[in-house]
Amino acid sequence: MSHPPLARRQSGFTLIEIAIVLVIIGLLLGGILKGQELITQARIRNVSNDFQSMTAAINLYQDRYRALPGDDPGAAARWTITPPSGGTLGDGIISGTYNSATSTDESRQFWLQLRRAGLVGGAVTDDTTPPNAASGVTGVQNGAFGIPGLVICSNNLPAKIAQAIDTQFDDGKSDTGTVRAAAGTTAGSTPDTSYIDDGTKFYVVCKAP
Repeated sequence: MSHPPLARRQSGFTLIEIAIVLVIIGLLLGGILKGQELITQARIRNVSNDFQSMTAAINLYQDRYRALPGDDPGAAARWTITPPSGGTLGDGIISGTYNSATSTDESRQFWLQLRRAGLVGGAVTDDTTPPNAASGVTGVQNGAFGIPGLVICSNNLPAKIAQAIDTQFDDGKSDTGTVRAAAGTTAGSTPDTSYIDDGTKFYVVCKAP
């Protein structure tokens, strides 16, 4: 006696199983995006704090010693250190670029003298430019992007962070106001006309103290 063939069991996912998988994927993606946003916001806060703390340190140094750190004619005798070269001490101008690798530039001696004065962290023998939250550096120089006088600059900032900093302190525009910026690492004379968030451009942002 023959038996009817067994029905072939269908393989694959049911609609419910597919829906569950899609929900899980959505939750994972949402968590990743939220995590990235939290990281970005933390970096914005850290870079903003760098600008504010540097302004405070400069003002405290000037109140105490009546000179700009790095340009202080009394610093060498006060702390028995070698004075910087390449600029005129006491003229109110910081020689050297914000990211200078030359220890004798006033822009590097700026950090040594602030550390000697106990106004920023680090060893009192250290003249290196400190890192920022975006794996770049923060430093000072004389003038940038049409902003006269002493400026504080921070580099390697993605467009989103750069524009957020600009918006917090100024007008959110890269080519106007007291905060200006350009893609790259050079704080020159010409800012970019706008911030472009395409994932490839990293900005140096400069601000008057």
